[in-house]
Amino acid sequence: MGFAHITCMAVNDGKTDWGSSYRLVAAQKWKAKSAAMGDDVTQKLVNYAQPLPGMKVIDLASGTGEPAINIAERIGPGGHVSALDLSADLLDVAKKRAERKQLGNISFYTGDAHSLPFPDQSFDLATCRFGVMFFEEVGVALRELHRVLRPAARACFAAWGPFEQPYWQSTWGVVRKHVGTPIWPASGDDPFRFADPATLIAALAQAGFNNAEASVRNVPWTWLGTPEEVWEYAQSVSTPLRPLLERVPKSKWPKINAEVYEAVSRYVYDDEIRFGAQIVFASALR
Repeated sequence: MGFAHITCMAVNDGKTDWGSSYRLVAAQKWKAKSAAMGDDVTQKLVNYAQPLPGMKVIDLASGTGEPAINIAERIGPGGHVSALDLSADLLDVAKKRAERKQLGNISFYTGDAHSLPFPDQSFDLATCRFGVMFFEEVGVALRELHRVLRPAARACFAAWGPFEQPYWQSTWGVVRKHVGTPIWPASGDDPFRFADPATLIAALAQAGFNNAEASVRNVPWTWLGTPEEVWEYAQSVSTPLRPLLERVPKSKWPKINAEVYEAVSRYVYDDEIRFGAQIVFASALR
């Protein structure tokens, strides 16, 4: 498969457009392989959160529906999951997935984590998979989450560990080498802002949470396909890193692509690309 250069997203007022059309197309095109790659993180986050039958759960930055759908399956008809995301289009994908599974205990809300559309003390549990590091004002968002949780309710998060790990180094690390640093956009969206677990613990404590804990865990991160596919996918869905592509001269793309394919190929085993991932898992009590 040859490299398909993807038109860079529009950015309004310096803010990341999480619902860009290219991302929606990518969500559909790669949904099976993307789900397979992220499934281990989802399962570990759900196991870490320990949802129980009858719980009322909020899932922030739910996107196309994980871990919200997985949790809805676990808590049964007596419980309920409220899945919230900025993108109505991504939530439409999640809603269709839930309908196919005939889940009647999940609702979808288009909304901002900084201003949650729920009353005080509404939920027994909160989850957020790869979302907390993108909150524009993390303190505001975490205080809002604290507000809607019931006393002693638990909030659980999964965030990326360090940039220096196989998936990132063999893809965006190659681009950074050719373009230089910094690679983050002016808006401040940084997928690795909580790579040091202590920073997320501190943010949770400052927002009023108790007994905050966080640690880096090794999790399978496997792409069931080719290096060319995983590179196209990486560019499609790594929204905060998209502006980096604008800084790449067209003349450099052939060399960058070749280097990415070579770097990714080091992790190929049979028909799988086994990167492995270092993920920060964190939790705290209301």
